[in-house]
Amino acid sequence: MIMKDEMADAGENEDALLGLRSGGLDRRSFLFGSAAGLGALGLAGCATSDRVIPAEVAKLYGPAPHEKFPIPAVDLRKVDPKYYRQTVRYDTKEAPGTIIVDPGNYFVYRIEGDGNATRYGANVGRAGFLWSGETYVGRKAEWPIWTPPKEMILRQPEARKYAAGMPGGLDNPLGARALYLYKNGVYTVYTIYSTSDPETIGTGVTSGCTGLLSQDMIDLYSRTPIKTKVVILPA
Repeated sequence: MIMKDEMADAGENEDALLGLRSGGLDRRSFLFGSAAGLGALGLAGCATSDRVIPAEVAKLYGPAPHEKFPIPAVDLRKVDPKYYRQTVRYDTKEAPGTIIVDPGNYFVYRIEGDGNATRYGANVGRAGFLWSGETYVGRKAEWPIWTPPKEMILRQPEARKYAAGMPGGLDNPLGARALYLYKNGVYTVYTIYSTSDPETIGTGVTSGCTGLLSQDMIDLYSRTPIKTKVVILPA
């Protein structure tokens, strides 16, 4: 968990510990940090091109042409089927609408009530960036601006070109939607965001943030009001 004084220092570096995608730069080197390495890049080789994708799943992850920036369909061959969106049994005392992040299993749950939850596959923080605790959604944004924090610029000087903010769009690392997590009125610098990198789902590669496939994030975002409780479980 990031300390309170560190949260205060974060200020409006609201998309801290994420990265960028375009401009001839390697998106993963920003989004995941230098530790991504060959492990993250090599995940694409695990895809099974001959897998039959059920029609109902393909529909869930099809293109979204009516978005401000049209979103392409997900290449589901790069996603383990267990990470496809589905309704599952989930016993909890948390109220319906609560979001539970389970980094140890790479899942995000939205509690639906009656012992059920919508489960989404996710990418989560890598070793050294994991944390746990209770937060809430303090802010939401569609096609958000991404601003690299000063710590990232010092670590990765090529991010300096976006110090004034990177406009929303398909090349923006936060993607189509973002939920900003707060604690005690202060932004924690952690975010639930949309990713267009399906090979990262089911991996611990980010610098603390949690990513869902764009189609999943749009679904979760649409059903998540401000002040929604978010519980991050220990890994």
